[in-house]
Amino acid sequence: MTLPNAPITKEDVTAHGLTEKEYERVLEILDGRKPNLIELGIFSVMWSEHCSYKSSKKWLKTLPTEAPWVICGPGENAGVVDIGDGLAAIFKMESHNHPSFIEPFQGAATGVGGILRDVFTMGARPIANLNALRFGDINHPKTKHLVAGVVSGIGGYGNCVGVPTVGGEVNFHSAYNGNILVNAMTVGLAQQDRIFYSAASGPGNPVIYVGSKTGKDGIHGATMASAEFDEDSEEKRPTVQVGDPFTEKLLIEACLELMATDTIVAIQDMGAAGLTCSTFEMCSKGGTGIEMNLNAVPIREADMTPYEIMLSESQERMLMVLEPGKEHIAQAIFEKWELDFAVVGTLTDTGRMVLLKDGKEVADLPIDPLAEASPEYDRPWVKTPKADVKASDCVTHGDWTESLKKLIGAPDLASRRWVWEQYDHMVMGDTVQRPGGDAAVVRIHDSERGLAITTDCTPRYVKADPFEGGKQAVAETWRNLTATGALPLAITDNLNFGNPEKPQIMGQLVGAIKGIGEACIALNTPVVSGNVSLYNETDGEPILPTPTIGAIGIINNLDQTTTVGFKADGNAVILIGGADTVTDGWLGQSLYLRDLHGIEDGSPPPVDLAQERVTGDAVRKLITAGKVNACHDLADGGVIVALAEMALSGDIGVTIDTEGSDASAPWLFGEDQGRYVVTCGADEAGKIVQAINDAGITARQIATTGGDQVGVAGGASVSVKELRDLHEGWFPSYMAT
Repeated sequence: MTLPNAPITKEDVTAHGLTEKEYERVLEILDGRKPNLIELGIFSVMWSEHCSYKSSKKWLKTLPTEAPWVICGPGENAGVVDIGDGLAAIFKMESHNHPSFIEPFQGAATGVGGILRDVFTMGARPIANLNALRFGDINHPKTKHLVAGVVSGIGGYGNCVGVPTVGGEVNFHSAYNGNILVNAMTVGLAQQDRIFYSAASGPGNPVIYVGSKTGKDGIHGATMASAEFDEDSEEKRPTVQVGDPFTEKLLIEACLELMATDTIVAIQDMGAAGLTCSTFEMCSKGGTGIEMNLNAVPIREADMTPYEIMLSESQERMLMVLEPGKEHIAQAIFEKWELDFAVVGTLTDTGRMVLLKDGKEVADLPIDPLAEASPEYDRPWVKTPKADVKASDCVTHGDWTESLKKLIGAPDLASRRWVWEQYDHMVMGDTVQRPGGDAAVVRIHDSERGLAITTDCTPRYVKADPFEGGKQAVAETWRNLTATGALPLAITDNLNFGNPEKPQIMGQLVGAIKGIGEACIALNTPVVSGNVSLYNETDGEPILPTPTIGAIGIINNLDQTTTVGFKADGNAVILIGGADTVTDGWLGQSLYLRDLHGIEDGSPPPVDLAQERVTGDAVRKLITAGKVNACHDLADGGVIVALAEMALSGDIGVTIDTEGSDASAPWLFGEDQGRYVVTCGADEAGKIVQAINDAGITARQIATTGGDQVGVAGGASVSVKELRDLHEGWFPSYMAT
């Protein structure tokens, strides 16, 4: 074995993010031989936090991942669930946080491109994109620039590819000033008998490179995403990839066309760590080796070194293993779509990766020992101390109408229309419920069935109590889906946290995973895919712990769905779930306390998962039976904000007529969990309330629709028009100034 002899220094090891003990393990794997620079780079990216999950693997293994409808859980490019009629939904969420802070347009755009590839590499045509975005304080000097760049990058890429962006979140908090979050989710559809996996098999089979040429962009992107930011982070721009959505569209069509043939043995997109990660993952899963000729790799620049070729994260690239003798079939398809096609290697039975350049061996590494020996840490952690109070008695409650007006036009509750109108949310013609509701609904093409899709998380809850916050994140997505009439099926998670080497941060991660797992079991929604993004800190200041949950549900008859908006005057408004009182409510960690009184204190509202399941199932039954004509789950801002949102959506007022509610700010603004508001004809209200009560669930009529005001009978009110001006006006005004 003749390898380049450039000596590796201690500084090289440190610069590649390997600890002293990790480097000792490298030497053991290589039988005492020091790696060359190429090999060191490969170890570095494969053992990075971003690729190896070394701080979270121990806890991720505790999550529920199986159910009769789960076809493929975590471990592949995306999760796969059976949705009936021979179809499967394939979906996943991933982060592109660090790149998006450094270069917001390209960081967000390539995040969309990467998650699209995760889905279509398994044989699915993407049908919907979503995103969950967290930005810093609205007054921070970078926030507007980052918002504008990220939204433009998401819209620019998704619109050009022709996949609708149908939902998501946008929130603001000073904890994200130095480290924004950009989490992207894609859902696709595939035939159950045409799902493709990544395990390479068959020594002698050709290894094929397709898509764009390899450039020098994105080198060490995975390593960069596995470290904290500091004052020099702006210098990391070269680690941000550059995307081309038009090439991605060609790649989607070419791959799906090839997948219609019996040609592909295995397929993997080149995401984090590029050629390195894709080859190692494919060969490790399949128990094979690979010999690769780097001279055959299509490159953009003539002077690219083996190190650069292997670690580049250039976008719109795929790696395939084909049936021998069928290369011409694939080549004809990719050349028709004007994409690069190259035979770059051959599978072997050696269990090793051997890289050749200019006829010389430049790297020789064992695949399984390197992949299987990636570090797995049981990091020290401390439990987040619980707050002792609900924080409901900490403030003097004033005029509720003024409070409502401030909240409905506040950054976290104002309309996101400015954002989603920059996305093509109607392309493909199957979007049934547009952005702005509890969940997006997308038709399964040429059918009367659909998928409901959502993302959600309440980071302030997670910070106060990671376990309850993790439960709540899952329960909130479950409610979002249920409120449309969908049956929730499964989730994908994107766990965004700070530095796991700090016990308090690791405690947040552990607590949230435990809460997520408990909720998934109780609500029968397994975790089928996901991503972990750690080291989201700048100069030692962590983000709020943000375990974003993406969820999908099935709707078997799109005629049996509901939307948020009030439908007619004179309808009864029924509150389902929660406590049987109209004088109390949970204000701990509420937006009411934070945005109106400057208090981020107290315990978050607890989530009773057993009651959550019973209540949600009852609400879904009402919807599918056609008993109610509008539904909205209660979340930020409580009852009065939910009613205002329903009034704004339907352009119909509402009058609260429950005795005792006028003076009770905790009841109006409390964020108690497990609650829904539904509407129905006045003559049906009594029967619905009785049926829900008979099922052991609290329910009462609290209001009647009609007029042009949101108010309390015999008390104060505010016009729907004034609320609309505040609600719709904040985002455009903010971005225009």
